[in-house]
Amino acid sequence: MAFISSGYNPDKPMENRITDIGPRSYEEFLPPVIKKNFGKWLYHEILEPGVLVHVAESGDEVFTVRVGAARLMTVSHIREINEIADKHCDGYLRFTTRNNIEFMVDSKDKVEPLKQDLLSRKQAGGGFKFPIGGTGAGVTNIVHTQGWVHCHTPATDASGPVKATMDVLFDDFTSMRMPAQVRVALACCLNMCGAVHCSDIAILGYHRKPPILDHEYLDKMCEIPLAIAACPTAAIKPGKVEVGGETIKSVSVNNDRCMYCGNCYTMCPSMPLADTEGDCIVLMVGGKISNRISMPKFSKVVVPYLPNNPPRWPETTDAIKKIIEVYAADANKYERLGEWAERIGWEKFFEKCGLEFTHHLIDDFRDPAYFTWRQSTQFKFTK
Repeated sequence: MAFISSGYNPDKPMENRITDIGPRSYEEFLPPVIKKNFGKWLYHEILEPGVLVHVAESGDEVFTVRVGAARLMTVSHIREINEIADKHCDGYLRFTTRNNIEFMVDSKDKVEPLKQDLLSRKQAGGGFKFPIGGTGAGVTNIVHTQGWVHCHTPATDASGPVKATMDVLFDDFTSMRMPAQVRVALACCLNMCGAVHCSDIAILGYHRKPPILDHEYLDKMCEIPLAIAACPTAAIKPGKVEVGGETIKSVSVNNDRCMYCGNCYTMCPSMPLADTEGDCIVLMVGGKISNRISMPKFSKVVVPYLPNNPPRWPETTDAIKKIIEVYAADANKYERLGEWAERIGWEKFFEKCGLEFTHHLIDDFRDPAYFTWRQSTQFKFTK
């Protein structure tokens, strides 16, 4: 932090204080019409897929065009986004929590030129750079984690399966034919940087083998106590091994207690977890955060193993597409995917979606306070 030349006054420590610590106020980045009507909005409507209008008490309107975007962007792509915002939106835009970009204008007359500009911009391969959609009863943009491009413990890629999946579901991103909103998420390992525990459809990278121990270098590269302390299930303990006729310090892993999380590899590069045959994709279904119709739900595992087959992951995309199509045809209006599965019964869900049910999928966990806490507005009145 810094203080201006007039000096520091201990009696008034905040006087003339300037600092660059922390974010600037969000109010600086609000479009004028939103700043003017902040907290005074009457309602909003979805005019068409990807286009919304918010109406304020004053009668002012804000029209929003939502487009899908990649989570990992190049500088040139961000510059193009800024160029569009400068051209149509007086320089204002916002990113949503699901990696969408929203361009906001204050007049309906500006919506169509903005849409045409967005749809005219294509990738070198012919795909849309800025597809419009992701609203209402459709498939939203996929939230995902880092994957192979950056993270050190993934069991699958993130950007690759997401791109392949969204190519299959693209028409449902740009339309609203679903019974209700469908949120899809991907986490590249079970540490779950993504929201896969509460998404309608979740793609989860899963390690199925314990870490490999590189005993020769482990003591030289790692702080052994840190690697042991990093394990959440106490599956690692110190040990000594014979390497090249020499006894050296290392660790041993209790395979039955290992949950394949990769925390040990985070602390110790000599305990890698990635494995071509052991790493796979798990599909989960039925999670949601919404409290509408039924209480929030966790996702349930419905496919325990799908192979990593880059670059298109056909087994994963085929299974997801099948679930989406059956849900779209069979669910009631406004019924989320998990609510539909519970209404028809999970047995019927597996049957209709052509998925194999095994004992690995039985959900027998119950929170210790499951029967005592009121965790939702949905509850039964007692006598």
